[in-house]
Amino acid sequence: MQDRISKRVASVPPSGIRKFFDIAATMQDVISLGIGEPDFVTPDVILQAGLASLSRGETRYTSNSGTIELRRAISQKTEALYGVHYDPESEILVTVGVSEALYLALTALLDPGDEVIVPEPCFVAYTAEVVFAGGSPVTIATQFANDFQVTGAEIEAVLTPRSKALLIGYPNNPTGAVLSRQRLEEIAQVAEKHDLIVLSDEIYDRLVYGEHRHVCFASLPGMRERTIHLGGFSKDYAMTGWRIGYACGPREVLEAMRKIHQYTIMSAPTMGQAAAVTALTDPQAEEAVQAMIASYDRRRRLMVDGLNSIGLTTFEPQGAFYAFPNVEISGMDEDTFAWTLLAEEKVAVVPGTAFGAAGKGHVRACYATAYEQIEEALERMQRFVRRHG
Repeated sequence: MQDRISKRVASVPPSGIRKFFDIAATMQDVISLGIGEPDFVTPDVILQAGLASLSRGETRYTSNSGTIELRRAISQKTEALYGVHYDPESEILVTVGVSEALYLALTALLDPGDEVIVPEPCFVAYTAEVVFAGGSPVTIATQFANDFQVTGAEIEAVLTPRSKALLIGYPNNPTGAVLSRQRLEEIAQVAEKHDLIVLSDEIYDRLVYGEHRHVCFASLPGMRERTIHLGGFSKDYAMTGWRIGYACGPREVLEAMRKIHQYTIMSAPTMGQAAAVTALTDPQAEEAVQAMIASYDRRRRLMVDGLNSIGLTTFEPQGAFYAFPNVEISGMDEDTFAWTLLAEEKVAVVPGTAFGAAGKGHVRACYATAYEQIEEALERMQRFVRRHG
């Protein structure tokens, strides 16, 4: 049946993250720094809200757009945090995770051959979902020397008459970079000048550290009207398995996305939506988020300082929960490094090229795991680098 598979789907390789995760799962005593998933259980107040929803017998479909309670809570969040108002009735759609929201947006917007500009390294699904939606990804390599910041000039340099959209994800997976306001304003000027739609994946918006602050792209002057704002609960609230995300944007685009959502999904999980309302509205949930951020920050310092001390030069992540060390000191490429480290020291990291060609020479190490596990992983990596460096 291989020749029956569509060329579009066959052209996209399997996720490089999952390959390592699946292999590591078969081994004993492996410390996984691979999967980008919080090690926290969903905060209890949120968990109890989901259980209460089930106890009330709320097991049917919700509105295709999501419950009005959740859409109102999302609207209140974006306005309170970023000063951007979205109409809960027509400008917010609740989805099965942010990945569905991204797929819906791309499918609603793209015609065959339309180009989407994607800075790399980036989340593994970005270019794949552009292809699945019938578009053509045009990638831009960001660099360690520039703090993995994409510039307006770099975007403008790759524009063609077929350029339709720009897809950005900051705080960034896998680098941990956070775009400065200056860079965001540059990008906004290019988007306005060339009439680009901007898909802004802000799933890690709450996970920023130190003096850095997240700037919602839609909050920039003139950008609300041309931005699809994507957010969710998986990372900030340790709710990966609940599968709740959302999209906010202009009514016309949201209507088109809702149409696809109606025919493919129907509605996001009902109990997950009830839990998400509590995540956004209960003070105990906010306290839990702040405690998780503080814990990630402590782990971040351990990871970055540890990697740098053993010779794996590491950009200091400003957001999310990933470090992206350069591994060239080992004399190996990123793929060989990851495989050999897993085989010899049972530490799982992900080759940087899983996130695009710009990840060459790097690996991604997730610090959303226990502090003691990170300490042990660093000891193993130090032994490994001494043997091979």
